[in-house]
Amino acid sequence: MAQFYTDMKSLKRILIVTNDSTVFKAKNRLLSAFEMFEGRTTEVKNLVARLDTAKTKTGSKLCDVSYGVITTQYGFVPGNYMVTGYDKVMETKEDYIEVNEKRNYVEQVSYLTRPFDKVIFCIPKEMFRLFLEYDDIANGKLIAVTNPEFEEECRKRDWVYLERKGARVGSDNADRIEEIIRELCEQ
Repeated sequence: MAQFYTDMKSLKRILIVTNDSTVFKAKNRLLSAFEMFEGRTTEVKNLVARLDTAKTKTGSKLCDVSYGVITTQYGFVPGNYMVTGYDKVMETKEDYIEVNEKRNYVEQVSYLTRPFDKVIFCIPKEMFRLFLEYDDIANGKLIAVTNPEFEEECRKRDWVYLERKGARVGSDNADRIEEIIRELCEQ
């Protein structure tokens, strides 16, 4: 047991953040945030599973992965928290601003990034802009799968910029993210 604890303690901690989807698995049931959202979040959930099951060259666990969803109804929700579906999902710049004013997800998620070694954002352009404006995520900490408009801002902060392709991540970006995480964890 002590060896397991020591191994887990030495693992690099990775946080993956995305936003909710209009596609609910069961709108009237209670499910974990990881299970509840389907549709476009599926690409991100596949990335979570890929990194969570990845092994080092020696066969040990590569990293410790956490997942969270920025939701319209509840604000930021860790992937293992239980939620139910709801009627309206954020889609516009105004929606992202309004929900942030009510739920304070930008400050909450920015603060939450602190203990993690690397954070991966797979969120819409206008939601990402709110995080840039708040400017409280450490330099070098973020992998941003986002719009080309933000490439220079990411570079200024020593964040990894990846152009958003596909629904949320894209297979090329998923491959590149795994490479980056492997480099971080196998140093």
